[in-house]
Amino acid sequence: MQILTAQELHNLAMNIVGEKLKKMGYEFQAINSTLKRHPQFVLFKKGSPTIFVLVKASNNMQSPNDYDVLWMETFKNHAKKQNAKVWFAGVGIANSESVENPVFKDQPYYVAFDDFIKILE
Repeated sequence: MQILTAQELHNLAMNIVGEKLKKMGYEFQAINSTLKRHPQFVLFKKGSPTIFVLVKASNNMQSPNDYDVLWMETFKNHAKKQNAKVWFAGVGIANSESVENPVFKDQPYYVAFDDFIKILE
């Protein structure tokens, strides 16, 4: 069995978030799936301001929404200059047999993702 790399976990999290955004009626103006490059999604909806969505995959199922507060302040300043909103999507992904085990390719996994944290409205 092959363990998912950090980039593969990130891509999985982005797919989960992307599906939710599509269901919410958003169009993707830009998508960046490179690990540690932000934002991952730039959203467009007619009549609404631009939204930057930051996606973070985590194996922390209890609190996948934890993020670096100091870094987020810097990003918020960037977004303000662009007149954009900032949403954060923390996605917990864990092995379905044991959260202690890594996530394997083509094996079942749990997902903890409820909703977006609206950092800057």
